[in-house]
Amino acid sequence: MRKGFPIVVSGPSGVGKSTICRMLLADDEVISYSISITTRPPRPGEVDGEHYEFVEREEFDRLLESDVLAEWAVVHGFKYGTRKSVITDLMLAGQDVIMDVDVQGGTSIKRAFPEALLIFVVPPSFEELELRLRTRATDVADVIETRLENAREELKWAGRYDREIVNDDLERAVAEIRDIVKMERRRRAQMLDMERQAKKPGLE
Repeated sequence: MRKGFPIVVSGPSGVGKSTICRMLLADDEVISYSISITTRPPRPGEVDGEHYEFVEREEFDRLLESDVLAEWAVVHGFKYGTRKSVITDLMLAGQDVIMDVDVQGGTSIKRAFPEALLIFVVPPSFEELELRLRTRATDVADVIETRLENAREELKWAGRYDREIVNDDLERAVAEIRDIVKMERRRRAQMLDMERQAKKPGLE
């Protein structure tokens, strides 16, 4: 059985990461979603255990002290993290594990799992990003300003990722990521086959 690999999708708030992940999951049975833990309160429509694992700060700190998290970060004043066991179990089951995490989390995942594929999603322009944040109506004004300020810093991380995708058209962006994942699977399968061939005993 093939071993899966982590797929990290990062980018500033409002760029469409969650929607992209949902669309990739919808038509690829080899991709599973790694649910993050967060101290952020649920947004309207979010379900505990489906979108995030929502916990109190005390519980998050307990998990952090127990060294069970592959990554964690403070984003917009809230803590986010990913359990190591969730990623490892899915990979061993042959699933590629997609994660919607911030740039701090993405680099931590890469350290814990060097085989991870890191994809950074950027908006067509900063003005478009601001428009998306203000029109989605899920945050109050001061939170939006914080997200915009953080976005300016997060966009500087794009060059540290394996691939950069511009989300100017959602369908096109998702199709491009699908192609990247498929090419990465073929590359890894070819490498594994070469390793197996190299281990075969030579003919006498």
